[in-house]
Amino acid sequence: MQGTAEFSLQDTTGGQMAVLVGDWTTTHLGSCGDTLRDAVGGRSDVTFDLDAVRRMDTAGAFAVVRAAGEKFDLTQVKAKPETRRLLELVDAAYRVKPVVRKEPEGFHQLTIRIGRGVVSLGEEFLDTMAFQGRLLVAMVRMIGRLVTAPGRIRWAPIFSQMERSGLDAIPIVAVTTFFVGAVVALLGVNLLQQFGAEVFVVELIGVAMIREFNIVITAVLLSGRSASAFAAELGSMKMTQEVDAMQVMGVDPFEALVLPRLIAMLITIPLLTFVATLAGLLGGLVVTWSMLGLGPVFFLQRIVENVGSTHFFVALVKAPFMAATIAGIGCRQGLLVGGDVESLGRRVTAAVVHAIFAIIMLDAIFAVIFMQLDI
Repeated sequence: MQGTAEFSLQDTTGGQMAVLVGDWTTTHLGSCGDTLRDAVGGRSDVTFDLDAVRRMDTAGAFAVVRAAGEKFDLTQVKAKPETRRLLELVDAAYRVKPVVRKEPEGFHQLTIRIGRGVVSLGEEFLDTMAFQGRLLVAMVRMIGRLVTAPGRIRWAPIFSQMERSGLDAIPIVAVTTFFVGAVVALLGVNLLQQFGAEVFVVELIGVAMIREFNIVITAVLLSGRSASAFAAELGSMKMTQEVDAMQVMGVDPFEALVLPRLIAMLITIPLLTFVATLAGLLGGLVVTWSMLGLGPVFFLQRIVENVGSTHFFVALVKAPFMAATIAGIGCRQGLLVGGDVESLGRRVTAAVVHAIFAIIMLDAIFAVIFMQLDI
């Protein structure tokens, strides 16, 4: 066939010469490269005449270099200048030995993994803070718009997210905090009965539920429920290129998708905290009433007189920060989803884990602050 790569061996005074003709390209090479290698066998006394070669690509050049073997020398090649340059490039690439990197072992490997984890944690913290800063700027802009142009605010998605993140979460929050209050009461009764001070279990339940467990349990439940939902929803939109389509149409995805979820969390978390407080106190009341015979009137009277409302307001101070953490982390992880389902799964998992970690860390920070303020 015209253009097919061919060669022939000719005897010369210095040995043999391989004369190549035709097109030494991928489409015309066929098995001629293997045949040339078997015929030449890497012998050093063989020269190559490529003047009759019409076209040559990297596949043909590699066939010649491989046939010449380790002792390939361009001085043994008679060819056009462009063909010689191609052979030189392919030969240089063919001679490069792969670098085998020795993986660290033992303590060295552990140190590297810890270092990478610390760097990754730092980068994640900085990126999250940058996202929260952008969220704060968008919130301030929306407050200004509420005064100048309230009609431009997207009320429908805000109320929709409030229903899904707030009203629909009331049953699980109430049931969970009810049992948490009951467990706190059981532990308090068993412990304080040893000292004959079981009546103080009411104060223990009040402080634990009104100050700490109401907001923390609510935030943790919303991290698993709402943060994962935010990440999955925005991640699905990112995978189907809906976010890109919004940008093409001139709609800011940040204001259209992230801000309504933040506002919904800011409004619903204080309400859910109140529900969690009532449910937790009810759980403690049931236990103390059944085990100690302390009636509801006595229970509520000690709560009002000895616990007070200060602890509840301490919990409410944490609520906006918890809301911003849950919404910000969930939405950020959703917007980082790539184009595959595996990325969606990783980001949803990261949203829940990061949100819970941030909530526990925030609660610890607030505990230290309020301790220093003697509140």
